[in-house]
Amino acid sequence: MSHVPHELAEEFPGKGDRITELKKSSPHFTRLIEQYHDINRAVHRAETNVEPTDEAHEQDLRKQRLALKDEIAEILSSAEAG
Repeated sequence: MSHVPHELAEEFPGKGDRITELKKSSPHFTRLIEQYHDINRAVHRAETNVEPTDEAHEQDLRKQRLALKDEIAEILSSAEAG
């Protein structure tokens, strides 16, 4: 495990301006970003044992983070296509 937080700017390089635009225009996208950040912080705290948790819960958090990242990626891709 890398124990490095997966910040959106690193996950979507070069997409910072588009993310900012979508956050201003889409409440749904803003909620996704907020949820991603919350889950990402929880994963990072679990990985670094700041807030220890069992492996099953940590895996569930990672799956939630991935699902949010996938939805964010889909919205970004649609925004660029349209």
